[in-house]
Amino acid sequence: MRVGVPREIAEQESRVAIVPETVERLAKQGIACVVETGAGQGHSLDEDYEAAGARVAGEASEVYREADIIVKVARPTEEEIPLMHEGQVLLCFINGPTEPEAVERLAGAGVTVFSNEAVPRTSVAQSMDALSSMGSIAGYKTAIIAADSFEKYVPMLSTAAGTTKAAKVMVFGVAVAGLQAIAIMNRLGAEVFAYDIRPETKDQARSLGATFLDSNDHREDDGQEDEYEEYQPTGFRGFMTRLGFYSFAEPPRGEYVVEGEEEEDSGEPEWDREKLAEDQKLVRERMKEMDIVITTALVPGRKAPTLVDREMVESMKPGSIVVDLAAESGGNCELTEPGETVEHGRVRVLGPVNLPSRMPIHASQLLSRNMLNLISHITEDASEDKDEKDVRLNLDFEDEIVSGTCIAHAGEIRHEQIREALEASHKQHKESHRESEAG
Repeated sequence: MRVGVPREIAEQESRVAIVPETVERLAKQGIACVVETGAGQGHSLDEDYEAAGARVAGEASEVYREADIIVKVARPTEEEIPLMHEGQVLLCFINGPTEPEAVERLAGAGVTVFSNEAVPRTSVAQSMDALSSMGSIAGYKTAIIAADSFEKYVPMLSTAAGTTKAAKVMVFGVAVAGLQAIAIMNRLGAEVFAYDIRPETKDQARSLGATFLDSNDHREDDGQEDEYEEYQPTGFRGFMTRLGFYSFAEPPRGEYVVEGEEEEDSGEPEWDREKLAEDQKLVRERMKEMDIVITTALVPGRKAPTLVDREMVESMKPGSIVVDLAAESGGNCELTEPGETVEHGRVRVLGPVNLPSRMPIHASQLLSRNMLNLISHITEDASEDKDEKDVRLNLDFEDEIVSGTCIAHAGEIRHEQIREALEASHKQHKESHRESEAG
């Protein structure tokens, strides 16, 4: 069994999918590595790979020809796909629903594709979850970029010349990246606020020092929280209760909420439209106070949701900034331009892209460990001799991780969302072709 590591040729990609440390661990499992020269991007050198036991190949074609499993960071380009062969396995970030044609070409070539974005978010799969590893790095880097771009102190500082106020920071999205951004900004001394549509993230944000924006809490702060009305039996019920028939002390169903029954599931989502509208109103009001806004809401395979519109940006103070982690996926801010800084009035909107690649050493180390665990999960040692290794693929599609992560196998696309995206793409191409012919 050989794992191949080609050099990444995507623009601004400075990570590598397998580092020398992982080469050694794979070798102990009986898996050899062939690495294209320069694949380490300057932080993992060819000699480091050779010392770890890998063979360094002079060209990418050698890697693709010899390897049973190809491990990459970015999806293969149009030039790389023809280098792959039937029966080969590919592990990478491919974002299939937005790149269905690439998945179709790989499936047509007989390549089995595992998508890092599709790893299930379960405790069992946590060690293989490269999306979370990269999200943590992206959240950290977003906070650092925000602090560096902000033209004031982030913490409150007292000096002989007076005291500066702590920056007010809003973080949208309390997932891995958002939590990391909250933690870093809190350590820098900012006054941090957070918002997410999911109520279960409230305690997570608070545990890292953020104030979670919730319209329910806001009403409580105003002294307007709802209270249960205590039921007191009257009339005939009161008379029977005084005689000792305490069943009459229970309130009639439908008129009062009985203690212990208030938590029953009504079948309605916890965030109803009225609640969302109240939350949105609260968020818009608090946006006027913010110095820094960090948006981190990403949905794999879909366009990022718009959380900050033009009006919200225009309500912010002069000199404030928005840093949009979701810039590559369409942006959480209406004004975001990927890779650009947009000045709108006196507010700047930053759209940094491929943030994990700006920290390639740790990003590569974490990604490499995720890939090691995934490779170990889809292979097995078939040797009966303890002193020998005979590592083979073991694709058990009854397994949740294999089934969820493998998006193409045996010439077929296994992921429904990718199939739907491909069908829509083909339909669009046909309509464009007909329009061009009619013109």
